[in-house]
Amino acid sequence: MTTTTRLSASAATAHRITKIYGSGAAGIRALDDVTLEIPARRLTAIMGPSGSGKSTLMHCMAGLDTVSSGRVCVGPHDLGALSERDLTSLRRDHIGFVFQAYNLVPTLTAVDNVTLPLTLAGRRPDPAWLRQIVETVGLADRLDHRPSELSGGQQQRVAVARALVSRPEIVFADEPTGNLDSRSSAEILGFLRRAVDEFDQTVAMVTHDPVAASYADAVVFLADGRIVDHMTDPSAPRVLDRMKAFGG
Repeated sequence: MTTTTRLSASAATAHRITKIYGSGAAGIRALDDVTLEIPARRLTAIMGPSGSGKSTLMHCMAGLDTVSSGRVCVGPHDLGALSERDLTSLRRDHIGFVFQAYNLVPTLTAVDNVTLPLTLAGRRPDPAWLRQIVETVGLADRLDHRPSELSGGQQQRVAVARALVSRPEIVFADEPTGNLDSRSSAEILGFLRRAVDEFDQTVAMVTHDPVAASYADAVVFLADGRIVDHMTDPSAPRVLDRMKAFGG
């Protein structure tokens, strides 16, 4: 799959997507007729009570899970129209991932973990871009260390750098600060914010934390598998008040 030009309007869209786990009376409707656009070059937070469908939404939009109905696009690519091979290529070349659990390879050094997506694609990193990312996330003196030799915050820095190394159209982050202390959380959120402001990246972040959401340009609120509200220019107190309104 060849690299495409980033769209100016939206990096990813979901149109009337529904996700049902199981079948018949035992089926669970995790997403219910959701339509959402993730604007390019913006940081969008996705929030909601436990079980609201926020992680399911992210996984479906990132091509990690399939929808029961509806349509998901990343850039110009309709995920439902792609073969498994092309979907794998899309995830590798156009999408970055940051997970709460870091998902680093324990036998690889930090720099080898960062460049792993390019290694798997048979590509070499752009030295200048790699250096810029490494310096931005503060890993220059930790590149030869393995994950077991790094703190949780340092491991998540590696994960953020890995998500950015292929210059993806969009980075999906699922509770990226959930396992971190407040200082490390602020550092990771600052890195994601810089990726948007300085590197023209697009980030969609699932979080339960109003402080994390305050780093975003906009917040989307889910409840019972549906989008129930939006907020632009969020602040932590405003987000907290909104979450309280529907029991989050």
